[in-house]
Amino acid sequence: MAFLYSRLIVPLALAAAMSGLSACSTVDRLSQVGEVPVLTQIEDPTRLEGYRPVSIPMPETHTAERTPNSLWRTGARAFFKDQRAGRVGDLLTVLIDIEDGAKFNNKTRRSRKNSESANADKLLGLESKLSKILPDAVDPTNLVDAGSESSSEGDGEIDRTEELELTVAALITQSLPNGNLVIVGRQEIRVNYEVRELQVAGIIRPEDISSTNSIRFEQIAEARISYGGRGHISDVQQPRYGQQVYDILFPF
Repeated sequence: MAFLYSRLIVPLALAAAMSGLSACSTVDRLSQVGEVPVLTQIEDPTRLEGYRPVSIPMPETHTAERTPNSLWRTGARAFFKDQRAGRVGDLLTVLIDIEDGAKFNNKTRRSRKNSESANADKLLGLESKLSKILPDAVDPTNLVDAGSESSSEGDGEIDRTEELELTVAALITQSLPNGNLVIVGRQEIRVNYEVRELQVAGIIRPEDISSTNSIRFEQIAEARISYGGRGHISDVQQPRYGQQVYDILFPF
């Protein structure tokens, strides 16, 4: 009984700790039974918990200078004012069109067969004495006959296809010293009792922004794109907490 108690106390303690950490989440979910998922409030992305300004190696900065008696400004991309996003707080459209696929097919086969045979027709004249040593009569011409055979075969195949086509408006949250821009975009769509969430973040060059004030996802450096959901359907697709704890702790 003491051994069984010691085996159970650790999993129960871990389960209690996890239930304590998720207590607030559980209470919030219970309070929303029968209610539609609540959309998050619009707020400054730089003030969210966990937000950190991007810090990467930067080249030396050069201050733009105006030429006297000239309408042209050094570093300008057009004669008239550029209407594309370029300052903190400006908006631009991010076009996400991911069509990724990979296919691998590997096959390995190995076979080996060995056979050994030995006999002793003449054994210093002692071959006739073997019947006295061994319980049954022994045929000297067929003393040893050994054989081995091994075979190995393996097949592996990966066939993956991913497609994602979305459009989201992003906000410029930071302008780096070299002129590159940090963007953050979030979008939430609620359909019945399910909320679909889209998040995008990364670093872009102002030169890559098109004339329609949009940019493609492959032009975003350090891109972070997330698409998922929360609600009744997402809850059903996830294993229960007890099952997740059991899968982690069960050794077999």
